[in-house]
Amino acid sequence: MSIDWTSSHAPALAGEIAVPGDKSISHRAIMLAALAEGCSRIDGFLEGEDTRATARIFADLGVRIETPNASRRIVHGVGLHGLRGAARPLDCGNSGTCMRLLCGVLAGQAFDSTLVGDESLSRRPMRRVTEPLAAMGARIDSGEGGVPPLRIAGGHRLRGIDYITPVASAQVKSAVLLAGLQADGETEVREAHPTRDYTERMLAAFGWPIAFEPGRARLAGGHRLRATDVVVPADFSSAAFFLVAASIVPGSRLLLRAVGLNPRRTGLLQALRLMGADIREHAPRELGGEPVADLEVRHARLRGIDVPVELVPDMIDEFPALFVAAAVADGITRVRGAAELRVKESDRIAVMAAGLRRLGIPVEETPDGASITGGRLAGGEVDSAGDHRIAMSFAVAGAVAAGPVRIGDCANVATSFPGFVDLARAIGMAVAEG
Repeated sequence: MSIDWTSSHAPALAGEIAVPGDKSISHRAIMLAALAEGCSRIDGFLEGEDTRATARIFADLGVRIETPNASRRIVHGVGLHGLRGAARPLDCGNSGTCMRLLCGVLAGQAFDSTLVGDESLSRRPMRRVTEPLAAMGARIDSGEGGVPPLRIAGGHRLRGIDYITPVASAQVKSAVLLAGLQADGETEVREAHPTRDYTERMLAAFGWPIAFEPGRARLAGGHRLRATDVVVPADFSSAAFFLVAASIVPGSRLLLRAVGLNPRRTGLLQALRLMGADIREHAPRELGGEPVADLEVRHARLRGIDVPVELVPDMIDEFPALFVAAAVADGITRVRGAAELRVKESDRIAVMAAGLRRLGIPVEETPDGASITGGRLAGGEVDSAGDHRIAMSFAVAGAVAAGPVRIGDCANVATSFPGFVDLARAIGMAVAEG
């Protein structure tokens, strides 16, 4: 199903809002609750297509999951070795997180599994996960070029490894650690650039002994996960669109409640502040072991910057929103070290560059980034390439464009933020479907 949006000029944005629960944490909460012994309750679960795909897969694997109301799941865990093989391929939809982490979960099981995804996911690289798992003893066959479908052979004994990640990826790290739960001996993952530690924090919350610090995590097999209740904080990646919107629409003031501020996730917050954004943190606290705060953002005049390379791994999902901030900033914003953007749900560098050029903004691409010269956004038509984060970013751009911005192929927003249009309208954005 194809859905188009039109985003038009908006007056000052105002209000207090809560964005949906964190997608990455929702995925991991379902997985670890399913592998735990006992009953876990998850509150704040993201009701998106990606996370629902993860829940459906574990139901197919024999886990009873109740949905007493929206954003809540009650998971009756079966233990690390209590999963049973599914009669059909396990459909991960559009979710790379789901597929890559499941590789780690399923690599040491006794049964065979096949992981499939939609057209976009079926083009995404999986060797970065399958190769370290193969070093642990797993057998995973893929399509030509290392893309899905992935066929995981059961009955292979795993052994712990000391793995140095060649790319900064929390998904790769998490897949290896999850396989390590079922492996003989100790598994250690080391990273040149530390990535978000959601999996490490949640493993500790579920009672698995694990030692971790930025850039390093170590655990041994042979333990058990114990059921626990999880409260999922608001997703920083979803908050990002509104942080940028309120920063660039004159007269705006927004308060975003209980946003997750995992230190390996908030690179965009630091980059926006370097650009001159007025974003303040209130009531810092913890939810489910994760740091959160209320974020107050006011309109500010932004300036172009050279985005520090060390921030790139901590904002890889937020670059489409940053590109929009750069498009209206004074001067040039340069992004380097972000080649990973080319293998996300779309080639985000190419798609954002093409869209911004159609709206009158000069953009020069490089293999691992872009240079964006800020100016005045014009109206026009852009293609999101079916990428949810790009669709929402151009909706933000429309709020300050000289004319309406028509955005094609927005249906996949439902994967991560199904209520985006309603929430955008609630704060004063003019986004229409169709």
